[in-house]
Amino acid sequence: MSDLRRSRFRDSKQDSRTAREVPQTPQTLSPTYKLAFADDAFLYRPELRPVRLQLELLKTEMALDEEGVDSTIVLFGGARIPEAANKAGARTKTLSDLSVYYEEARRFARMMTERSLAGGGRDDIIATGGGPGVMEAGNRGAADAGGKSIGLNIVLPHEQAPNPYVTPELCFNFHYFAIRKMHFLMRARAVCVFPGGFGTLDEMFETLTLIQTGRMVQVPFLLFGRAFWEKIINWDALADAGTISAQDLSLFRFVEIAEEAIAAIDNWDGAGTKRSEIPGR
Repeated sequence: MSDLRRSRFRDSKQDSRTAREVPQTPQTLSPTYKLAFADDAFLYRPELRPVRLQLELLKTEMALDEEGVDSTIVLFGGARIPEAANKAGARTKTLSDLSVYYEEARRFARMMTERSLAGGGRDDIIATGGGPGVMEAGNRGAADAGGKSIGLNIVLPHEQAPNPYVTPELCFNFHYFAIRKMHFLMRARAVCVFPGGFGTLDEMFETLTLIQTGRMVQVPFLLFGRAFWEKIINWDALADAGTISAQDLSLFRFVEIAEEAIAAIDNWDGAGTKRSEIPGR
């Protein structure tokens, strides 16, 4: 907005301050007298859900633009997967064994961030859910390289603070899962899925569905840990049953280590799609 257009009207912050300074009377103490945008009780009403959805979409979008984030590399993965140094405390042997993917997520994020910084630091920014486990590993790897990374956290019934490696200016908190998942994908140049639970499966299948149905451009889609994923999901059975086509199995690839993932991204058909080329933007 130009300075001329700004100067014609008092801004909302000025009026919010002024409204707090008016004399207290039965009229000014009434909830109806509060400015609508400064009235939490009003904004929390069920009827305001469309406004809250829009605010969650806009706040993150504007902040990412202001921080110069043009594209991201998304890491999905389990919050319970431990760092190798702490694997002895894992609740199951499988979780202990899966600690190798904490290390690979960290290495992969570091290597991708080093490449991003060499190219100006606006593209291929690591984005995670901002929590522990694989998410922490991704943000930590970016920090190892001296780069920034994104954390898209969400309010859960049990307290969950962002991991300490997320760049503070790129650390966000959400109420709506749907808007959070939109932000994971709006700038995604590649999606990397590490072993995880319900949340990881949800994110993986929603993204694959968007790509399969043409609602999102195809981007490199990598599953770390073939043995894990083939044990959890019988992909071939879906194709054999006809519930997906055999061609749908080419929407993703299995990888094991960071170097293999980077090579897959670099050699993927159509890799390098820009945000401006994503339908619906």
